[in-house]
Amino acid sequence: MKTLWEIMSWVSQKEKFTNIKDYINFAKVYLEFISSELQAEIVAKNENNYKFLQYRRDGEYNITRPINGNLFMSSDKYDEFSKRFIEILNNIKNIKHDFALRNDINSFIYTTQQSIGCALDALPSSKTNTSRKVNGDLFERLMQLIIAQLGFDITSETLGVKIPQSNEIMNYQNDIEIKIKGEIVAIGSVKTSSKDRIDKIFLDKLMYNRLTATETPHFAIFLHDVQRAGKEPEYKIGQTFLTGHFKAYTIGLNPLDGVYYCDLRPIMKTDNLLKRHIQSLDCLLCQDIWNFVSK
Repeated sequence: MKTLWEIMSWVSQKEKFTNIKDYINFAKVYLEFISSELQAEIVAKNENNYKFLQYRRDGEYNITRPINGNLFMSSDKYDEFSKRFIEILNNIKNIKHDFALRNDINSFIYTTQQSIGCALDALPSSKTNTSRKVNGDLFERLMQLIIAQLGFDITSETLGVKIPQSNEIMNYQNDIEIKIKGEIVAIGSVKTSSKDRIDKIFLDKLMYNRLTATETPHFAIFLHDVQRAGKEPEYKIGQTFLTGHFKAYTIGLNPLDGVYYCDLRPIMKTDNLLKRHIQSLDCLLCQDIWNFVSK
């Protein structure tokens, strides 16, 4: 078993995550570590399906981000599912109606990325900004790799769009561009949470499609929208999803063509408008992405 120091060193080096198997190998090691080497698991006071992991002295007794226990796989289940994951992706169009398997896909991706995020939470507080950037970059890369495994031509680039009646260029930094024969057919944004980011995603769709005179589908992928709130021993879950902002941009500006979460908030399943526009991540991989590229 690797030490926490070795795990922290590993997760801090983005160059060690270049393919899906790299991500899987790291998650296996992390899940093995937390199965026996934690100081404690703390249950959130307001939503009991969430928990926080506390490290021992080697992790300065740091407490991790919230983990949804309904999604976070055990070490044994993760190890077993990992043996099938690539094959499942290669044949994903065949499991459209296998909702149990689709749920496992969602949980597997969630567990893979949260293993990274929680490992980064063990770093000293002076590294918080760095770890946040690493976590976001690695989630973006993970989703690029997964979508590429489905058979799509994927790029991530800064795209210059000419402004009509002007010699100026407007630049777009796209996390995911899906191309067919060199032409962009869909654009995706990948973020760990929508906090402080949702407005720009809506505006990017509006401006890009107006400037290019196209109706290019734009979709967004989020890992979750929760954060730790409260103080010890009253740790709780705080929601970072801004319901009003999302509805305002959807109704008043332009709806995104798809919004996908690994960890859906309860309101996304009950509010009539939200549940029409927000789905679990498996919906993108198993069906919606194929509709985007066929438009």
